[in-house]
Amino acid sequence: MRIVVEDAAVSTVDEVGTEYGAGHVIINDGVIERVGPGPAPDLGPVDRRVDGRDCLATPGLINTHHHLYQWATRGLAQQADLFQWLTTLYPIWARIDGEITHAAATAGLARLALTGCTTAADHHYVFPSGKGDLLAAVVEAAGAVGIRLHAVRGSMDRGQSRGGLPPDSIVETMDGALAGTEEAIDSYHDASPEAMVRVAVGPCSPFSVSPELMSAAMELARYKGVRLHTHLAETVDEEEQCRAEFGCTPAEYAEKLGWLGHDVWLAHGIHLSDGAVRRFGDSGTGVAHCPTSNARLGAGIARVRDLTGAGAPVGLGVDGAASNEDGGLGAELRWATYLARLRGGPEALTARDALRLATIGGARCLGRQEELGSLEAGKQADVALWRLDGVEHAGIADPVAALVFGTLPPLALLLVGGQTVVEDNEIRTVSTVDTADALRVASARLVEVAG
Repeated sequence: MRIVVEDAAVSTVDEVGTEYGAGHVIINDGVIERVGPGPAPDLGPVDRRVDGRDCLATPGLINTHHHLYQWATRGLAQQADLFQWLTTLYPIWARIDGEITHAAATAGLARLALTGCTTAADHHYVFPSGKGDLLAAVVEAAGAVGIRLHAVRGSMDRGQSRGGLPPDSIVETMDGALAGTEEAIDSYHDASPEAMVRVAVGPCSPFSVSPELMSAAMELARYKGVRLHTHLAETVDEEEQCRAEFGCTPAEYAEKLGWLGHDVWLAHGIHLSDGAVRRFGDSGTGVAHCPTSNARLGAGIARVRDLTGAGAPVGLGVDGAASNEDGGLGAELRWATYLARLRGGPEALTARDALRLATIGGARCLGRQEELGSLEAGKQADVALWRLDGVEHAGIADPVAALVFGTLPPLALLLVGGQTVVEDNEIRTVSTVDTADALRVASARLVEVAG
């Protein structure tokens, strides 16, 4: 199927930042065939023409860190810091099952799609015994919504009896966690360029995972040829605990365990020394920057400009909806820009820098920069077409500034591999009414059971 988008402003986010005031994108069988200025040339039969006037075409946005199951527990622990928030919610999460997880994941992924997201990394690390195949529930939800999923099979083996934060009832044994992770890779991981599902290995964090599991998970991931992900350097409390237990900072601890490298991306990375920033850059270790969640929990502001300047891949993450009730990715462009400027002044991050974080930066974190993250011939046809003709954006001559600084525009079209997921700002793959109803039922049941 050949699709032609014409007369749109185009921000390709390629290596040199090519943009067209009025240009075209041609898609053929799910792959970008051509991007250029002016009207589209005649390359043969066209199945669909899309009028892009008053629109901006960008790559689909990439969410590098999420916890979709948390859509069922939004609005709780409203004034808590990270450790208080976790200890409040862990006992509730211990009651999740496949039905609740599917409802929450469907709602979360639908919300992401409606805010321009075409690829999402979901870090699922809660696996209560006897509650069904929760990872399968997330994979099924992603298939229904139609966006790409990087399923991070998480794990925890360090409960409260071993000095961890989660209750013992919610953690796995090391052998059980490794077996479940290997099964997930064998069942779902697709290494092909057009893959809709990939799997990564993701022990949760240093305060809920033993050093032994961290090391064994790393070995498993590298044996299987998949990527590694965990939380790191999110709060001052984490650093204090890490120094007390291991005699080093979280970044130093990760390095000692072999958890730095081009196949690793870490969530948050807020509290990093100058030396850690350099080591991340030198090793190609990625960071999922989650500005809204960090602000909601009062965790701090990541050193995004320093990290990118050092050469570290940095992408944007929504994080769990229990610490970011908005749950959309598009708004994170503005949050990332403004928080960077609070830290480093008005030149710390530009609108185009923010768009790069949300696209090619995220693709680098996930190891998919050759396939996703920019509008270039040969890449997968993940395209967001934003409408800029409303009163909210009238008078902003720079379309990228309108996208980043203004109200998030409605989507004229969102394509994933050339397939329509959103059109005229409505999701076309699932019913939002049914999705909302299922989420309400799941949330009420979870709170009732947990309470």
